[in-house]
Amino acid sequence: MDNGSLEPASTWQLRNIADELQARLGWCVDPVSLAHSDKIPTDTLAGKPAELFEAALDRLLRNGVMELVVTPLFIGSSHAITRHVPALIAERKKRHSTLRIKMASPLFVPGETRLGEVLADHVREQLSDNVRPRVAIVDHGSPARVVTQARDTVTNQVRELLGDRVNAVAASSMERRPGAEFDFNEPLLETLLSRAQWRIEPVIVGTMFIAPGRHAGPDGDIAQICRIARRDAVNDVKLTRVMGSHPKLLDILVDRVRDSRVVA
Repeated sequence: MDNGSLEPASTWQLRNIADELQARLGWCVDPVSLAHSDKIPTDTLAGKPAELFEAALDRLLRNGVMELVVTPLFIGSSHAITRHVPALIAERKKRHSTLRIKMASPLFVPGETRLGEVLADHVREQLSDNVRPRVAIVDHGSPARVVTQARDTVTNQVRELLGDRVNAVAASSMERRPGAEFDFNEPLLETLLSRAQWRIEPVIVGTMFIAPGRHAGPDGDIAQICRIARRDAVNDVKLTRVMGSHPKLLDILVDRVRDSRVVA
């Protein structure tokens, strides 16, 4: 289960991950989204519409499926998977007393180092000989502090893994909610890129997004922010691939499924 996107590429990647996970586990794995994806034209999805989590849950219940593992394709414990999804599950549990649902943890849990390895690998793909760039790790930005803490921990892992191959590694958010209570999302990517040293040195932006879409696509929000911020900068900026294409992501998902816990 991912958050969902209006971009077909996001659903295609979700389907690829689901197929690979199914092959690894030997279980039926359905690719579903929390929102948005059901609005994607089906002709861009080989005639097969994207399915939302709530609709998929009801479909499975109608077909008599009473045992499920919900596996979030989320970096951290966002409100979507700590509040919204449990509420949807609780509603169904009232009507189906034999329903048994396990919930897997998000991709980042304490002690997990592979997300840092994924991002570091993607940054290395963009490195040039004899050039030590600065690296900006960027996520969406979240109203949940625990998500930002996960990003910051992964950023520290990337810094350690890259060592002296780069001049600096810093965390940033694509956007944030207004209000001092959300200041933990700072700095924004555009703010970071406007700082003096970041304007004169080459920069690689490590995209801490799972799938391409409106934010992390080639012409998405992240790319637009970089283009605007670097208009009059000395050096250009490079963007890494999204994280969902890395094989270690599947290893993490397999572990999360196997460690899932009953929630209903």
